[in-house]
Amino acid sequence: MTEKQEFWDIYNEKKERTGRTMKRNDWCLKDGEYHLTVLGVIKRTDGRFLITKRVMTKAWAPGCWEVSGGAAMAGEDSKTAVLREIREETGLDVSAWDGGYLFTYRRDNPGEGDNYFVDVYRFSADFDESDIKLQEEETDGYLFASAEEIKKLGEEGKFLHYDSIRQAFV
Repeated sequence: MTEKQEFWDIYNEKKERTGRTMKRNDWCLKDGEYHLTVLGVIKRTDGRFLITKRVMTKAWAPGCWEVSGGAAMAGEDSKTAVLREIREETGLDVSAWDGGYLFTYRRDNPGEGDNYFVDVYRFSADFDESDIKLQEEETDGYLFASAEEIKKLGEEGKFLHYDSIRQAFV
């Protein structure tokens, strides 16, 4: 069985689609070109956040803690992408939950072909742990962590993107 090839839209520095696409993980972007990724912070009504641990077989950052996220597919808007990523990685449908878009940050990696925008969302609701269905190829467990616990993981270098998204943990 062949894996379906995924494509990502290419954006300009104003975060506008250029009409061109790139193959997933084909780091061919020129300086000033970007792809779009999303992160979805999930908060329970008790103030704790759902975080997941990356499987040890991941090529990049194995065993680190993170929130759900990934790349927006070609033609997909950021909200659709974050809802899809959260559902794929945790089994949770957060589409009717409180919250939504928080902010965007941009990462430039000159000469590496991997520049990107990250749209950060936060959704909150009271939900049951039995609702969580982890994507086993991606995740090796989860925790409900306080903002302080996540900060500590970030300071230890064990929480991905912490410095860029710390304001989402309020």
